[in-house]
Amino acid sequence: MKRMAAVRALTRNPERAGKILPAGVDIVAGNLMKPETLRHALQGVEAMFLIVSSDEPSADLNTDPRVVALAEEVGVKRVVVLVGFEEGPVEEAVRRSGMEWTLVKPVEFMANVLSDWGPSIREAGEVREFNGDAPSARVHEGDIAAVAVEALLGGHHGQSYVLTGPEVLTRKEAVRAIAAGIGKDIRFVELTEEEARQQWRNQGYDEESVEFFVQMAVNPPEAGYTVLPTVEQVLGRPARTLVEWAAEHKHLLL
Repeated sequence: MKRMAAVRALTRNPERAGKILPAGVDIVAGNLMKPETLRHALQGVEAMFLIVSSDEPSADLNTDPRVVALAEEVGVKRVVVLVGFEEGPVEEAVRRSGMEWTLVKPVEFMANVLSDWGPSIREAGEVREFNGDAPSARVHEGDIAAVAVEALLGGHHGQSYVLTGPEVLTRKEAVRAIAAGIGKDIRFVELTEEEARQQWRNQGYDEESVEFFVQMAVNPPEAGYTVLPTVEQVLGRPARTLVEWAAEHKHLLL
């Protein structure tokens, strides 16, 4: 039996969010970098899904840890945090709080394909990437969301969930899986490190981010390519494959 809950979405741009989010979502303005803007938005909220930063080059989002104390003060009972490779001040504040908490730690998102590879797949039928042998246990963003929802509804206090897909694929193998999912041949073009660095710079990333991307390709953390059963344990069904993801997003890749 499905459990239902009202949803409130916090955004710095309510007008834009109103064009994207489904009907029935209560959209409120606020800024995670300015806790004083959130008191009204958090009134009546039972569970909060919190992101700590954004990997978009121009997003300028780093959540202020004081958001956690404010949430507890106004009566939020549970918080679920989307965590990157390393925990920081926000996660520390959540662990110290009196609220129920769950940390959700996905490895590489399958959805990254849309921004990283989507344009070249659509326009040239190819993927231009550095180190095609770099492995990853990419996870479907829908599976990440489903696990987060389960945690928001309760029963997962104190858990730190590392989320992966059901298989490890190199970048070359991932391109073949996407090709199978959308029914289109896709070439893999291997870039040199310098070519890759310049490509990321052209996309707007700063040098710190570019260096991070290089290290993820050359020396990815073991956690990023170690398949875990967490998604199936929480949801009661297997994690979805990259072929399945590609088939679902075919209209965005052709």
